[in-house]
Amino acid sequence: MDWKSDPDWAFRTAADHTPAELLTLWRDAVARSRAIVDKALAQGGLDQLGAYVTPGGERPNLRRILLDLLEEYARHAGHADLIRESVDGLVGEDPPK
Repeated sequence: MDWKSDPDWAFRTAADHTPAELLTLWRDAVARSRAIVDKALAQGGLDQLGAYVTPGGERPNLRRILLDLLEEYARHAGHADLIRESVDGLVGEDPPK
């Protein structure tokens, strides 16, 4: 994705998809990610350096990359939960029974 030419792409991309299509896209992305991580773990484990080089010249290892991704995913899941709570008025992990 060329973010410079279309910086708002992420805010429009799902507008033309049904919920079922979005779920399929997400499941496919999860499967691809799991395959990539499995391959990387088999080839060098969590301490291998990633290909990405930070502006400071550092190369994070796979362990750091995965922890950063987990943290980012959890943050977005938290945002989604706040949106859901504002819509249905229920708070917490489980609705009252």
